[in-house]
Formats: sequence, C-alpha cells, structure tokens
Amino acid sequence: MKKKLNFTKFSIYFDPYLFIAITLLSVMGLVFLYSASQSDINTIAKQSVFVGFGLILMFMMSQPDPDFYNTYSGVFLIFSLILIFATMIFGKEINGAKRWLDLGIFTLQSSEIIKISLPIFLSSYLYNKHLPINLRHTFITLSLIGFTFLLIARQPDLGTGLVVLMAGAYILFLAGLSWRFIGTSFGIFLLSLPFLWNSFLEPFQRQRIQTLFNPNADPFGTGWNITQSKIAIGSGGINGKGFQEGSQAHLDFLPEAETDFIFAVVAEEFGFIGVCILLSIFFFILLRCLYLAFNARDRFCRLTIGGLSLVFASTLFINLSMVAGIIPVVGMPLPFISKGGSSLLSFYLAFGIIISMATHQKLMQR
Repeated sequence: MKKKLNFTKFSIYFDPYLFIAITLLSVMGLVFLYSASQSDINTIAKQSVFVGFGLILMFMMSQPDPDFYNTYSGVFLIFSLILIFATMIFGKEINGAKRWLDLGIFTLQSSEIIKISLPIFLSSYLYNKHLPINLRHTFITLSLIGFTFLLIARQPDLGTGLVVLMAGAYILFLAGLSWRFIGTSFGIFLLSLPFLWNSFLEPFQRQRIQTLFNPNADPFGTGWNITQSKIAIGSGGINGKGFQEGSQAHLDFLPEAETDFIFAVVAEEFGFIGVCILLSIFFFILLRCLYLAFNARDRFCRLTIGGLSLVFASTLFINLSMVAGIIPVVGMPLPFISKGGSSLLSFYLAFGIIISMATHQKLMQR
C-alpha cells in the first residue's frame, strides 16, 4: 500500500511498509550499538542524532517528483565527484586511508554519496534507450563506472568501490544488456585476475585474501578478525548469551565491534533466533523494493528502484559474508545497524528516493 495524504494545497508521499521497517531497523541498531559500544552514552547520542536526521531526510527526499531526479541526476553526480576530488586533496587520513572529508560538524565519507548518485544518473541515461543497448551506450556507461571505481579504490576503499562497480553493473543488466556481452565481460575479468592481483591490489588487500583461505596461518595478525568473529557467531547458539553478555565484544576480543563486525555481536548475544528476526526485516525490505520496482510508473523509476535496492542488497551481502568468513575483510558497515553517519545517511537518502519513485504517479493517472 502506497499512501498519498492529500491536504488543501499539497500531498504527502509515503510508503508505510518501508518507513516502519526502516524505523524498526534503526531502533534495533541503537540497541545493538549500545551493547557493542559497552554502554557508551556519547556514541548512542551521536548515532541517535544521525537516525533522527536520517528519517527526516528520507521523508524529504520522498516528496519530489521522479522527474526532478531525472532532470538533475547529472548535477547530483557532478556534485558527488567534486566531493571525491575534494577528499583526495583535503581529506582526513585515518589508518592509512584518505576517505573522509572533515566538515566541522562531522566527517563525510564521500564515496557513500556517489554510490547513490551513480545509479540514478545511469538510470536517467539508459531508461529511454532502445533494447538491447548498443555498443556505444554500453562503452560510455562502463567508462563512467570504471572511472568512478578507480577514484574510490585510490582512497583506498575497495569495499565501497565494489558496491559502486556492482551498482553500475546492475543498472546495465536491468537496462537490457545482452547476455553475450555479459558472458564476454566475465571471461575478460577472469583472464585479467593475475594482472589485478599483481598490479592493482594493495599488499594488505592481497594479504586479506590469502588469510581468507588460511586464517590459521597468522591467527594473531591478519587472521584475528575472522577467527574472533566466527567464535562470536558460533558461541551464540540458539537463544544467545543475553543482552550485554557477549564475551567477545565486551572483553575486546572482537575488533570493530561497533562497525564492521556488529553482526557478530548480535549473533553472540541474541543467537540464531535474533539473527533470523534481523535478517527477516532486511529481506522484507528487499522484497518490498522488488514489488515497488515492478509497479513503478515508468522505466526510469524501475531502473532507479532496482539499482538502489541492489546497492542495499550488495552492502548487506558483503558485510554478512565478511563477518562469516566467506569473503575477505573489506570494511563494510551493516546498513542501519553499524555505527557511522555517512553510510547511515546515504541509505536514508536512497530509500527516500525509492519511495519517491514508487509513490508518484504520472500526471495523466491522477
């Protein structure tokens, strides 16, 4: 059900299902973060401000007509690229990575913005093209995706770069890219793996991949994160150890318990049942987005909803796979749950745009 509340001079566009599910996730995230941060009131207060502002932002972004986003998608992308370049020049370096731009009030991770603006721009560029997409449009799209990926990878931020790369690939696929081209591209990617391994990946990134296959080779070094995460997940059992009773996080065995590995805290304290409840909310949101995409008013809206929801799905998949030790550690927060303002606000922004695409109908249909 999509709500359009009519008043005398204006309408409010609103999807109650997404709003309730995302609000519930946000509240659960504050509860989990309270435990993961070992009852740090300052952390919870700061995160609560981001949650409150994010919900307002989501509501505000859902009100403009999709034509607004279609018209200004290029401006949004250029603004995002300016933020990326500004971060490269003036960015704040933390742990060897230059990903954050200090805005005084808070630090902005600029790559989180471009993973939203790029799918919108690509949807605007491809939505009115004839199927299947010809080689020229495909080349232009891939060039923009590759350029954006390289900018983010230089920070270095491989996790967000992969999400941006997948977001562009999703839009191309949804826009009607031929299976022959997809198969050829995948073959070229496989052949280029040795080059990427030797020339593109940083030494610490190669080490993380090697650790994935043999975490016991360096259990107290690069293998520590994966090992402690698996211990936390496995020790939770069916019912969990109880709220704030997890030993891995509270005894400081689990690294980055507030951000990348907060899912391990949830699994340890709330067990299999708590994990199932959390994942069911995530899956409900994805299914709702799929329904909204099928029922959107035009191809631009369908592509945008599909692209942004798959960005959300990719982020979720990468975080859960990383915490479970299925893929290398890449530094990816759990949407609406992990500590951090940039990632949190980017998803509120994305779902506000999704609601806009889903709730506005064409003028002739009103």
